[in-house]
Amino acid sequence: MKEARKPRLWEALVPVLGMMLLIVVGILKFELEPHIPIVLACFLAAVMAKKVGHTWDNILGGMLESINRALEALIIVMIVGMLIGSWVSSGTVPAMVYYGLGLISPKIFLPTGAILCAVVSVATGSAWTSAGTVGIALMSIAEGLGINPALAAGMVISGAYFGDKLSPLSDSTNVAAATAETPLYDHVGAMISTTLPSFVIALIIYAIVGIRMGTGNFDPSRVELIRSTILKNFNINPWLMLPPLFVIFAAVKRIPGIPSLLAATGLGGLFGMIFQGRGLGEVLQTFHHGFKGETGVEVVDKLLNRGGVESMMWTISLIIFALAFGGILEKSGFTEAILGRIVTKVKSIGGLVTLTIVTGIICDFILTDQYLSIIVPGRMYAKAFDDRNLDRKFLSRTLEDGATLWSALCPWNGCGAYQAATLGVSTFSYLPYAFLNIINPILAIIFAYMGIAIFYKEKDGIESIKVD
Repeated sequence: MKEARKPRLWEALVPVLGMMLLIVVGILKFELEPHIPIVLACFLAAVMAKKVGHTWDNILGGMLESINRALEALIIVMIVGMLIGSWVSSGTVPAMVYYGLGLISPKIFLPTGAILCAVVSVATGSAWTSAGTVGIALMSIAEGLGINPALAAGMVISGAYFGDKLSPLSDSTNVAAATAETPLYDHVGAMISTTLPSFVIALIIYAIVGIRMGTGNFDPSRVELIRSTILKNFNINPWLMLPPLFVIFAAVKRIPGIPSLLAATGLGGLFGMIFQGRGLGEVLQTFHHGFKGETGVEVVDKLLNRGGVESMMWTISLIIFALAFGGILEKSGFTEAILGRIVTKVKSIGGLVTLTIVTGIICDFILTDQYLSIIVPGRMYAKAFDDRNLDRKFLSRTLEDGATLWSALCPWNGCGAYQAATLGVSTFSYLPYAFLNIINPILAIIFAYMGIAIFYKEKDGIESIKVD
């Protein structure tokens, strides 16, 4: 059997440019959801893979390998849908909204919310869990305070991904460390040098926005209406805070994500029966279909009617199709053909960092998977980092500065699709307000060109260099 050859540049570009064209035309001209354009892009990528000599079994293997890497994440997406429905039905989310509206003012909401999401992400190791628990409550509080939902979603994303990056429990953190072959805690320590100052800058911006926004859109009567409506329809008490506290406790005890989230979902269902008088059948229906209720107040119904496995199926199907496309590109060598030769033209450390970060971001959009977006550039540029005598933790940090943070900003990437579905705001709408995710890659590139926070093999620390 004839072996597959390396693709030429134009052959590798055909499926990538084809996908972009199909998505733009499909959405703008025919008002399609992105699923069908991506399926068509998969067909185009498979045709080009056949052209360079790959068999159908090889192409299918690439698709399935890519999807298989994300199976745990897809299961978590479904469980989070169950959890949201369960926590609304039990009164946990209404209680979080009720107490939050009573404690948080518009001026401090944005920085406070970002810090809260960061704490939960550090504890759980998951930006997805943070967004799916406190994130949905913060979105509802923002609605009550009259804050732009896109701004609130950007704040949730910033806080959630800051904590996710610095948590040793995070999947992406472990993948980056493993890809760069660096000890996990060395990797986490290296990330502090760019991620912490980026988060501080983001918090300052959120604080300024909050102060400038003031109480312009704040309507005390609207807040009181929401709180009083919640009290009329739910039995609100402090015990309802136990499910989110359990999630944090489970993370501290390092209980795996799937069983801990399932337990938190079940705890919500139990509380629904105890505190809200739900029947077992009603609770189980909520797991599948989400919470459905009519309070007579439109804004409260909008806040609370959500969740269920069913609500996540659109997102899951999009992620599967997108992963299949990325798997074909990776298996057929198209990504390496497009990006691999560029590294030979890079002369400075600043240029290498820029190339690594930009490659990770591009991979977020064309490979559509956060893990591939870390692994592919990590594998491609490891030798270039070694040749410049750079410590591998500098490589692992750089991979996260780009790929991890921008994964939530691509609509058809699994992270972006999940966050949009969970927070109820489209990815491109919240993108301009996800200040950490935008600032961190830029700051990392600036630091590299200035010779700041660069790690070398000879010294276990930070050394300034002269950049030509």
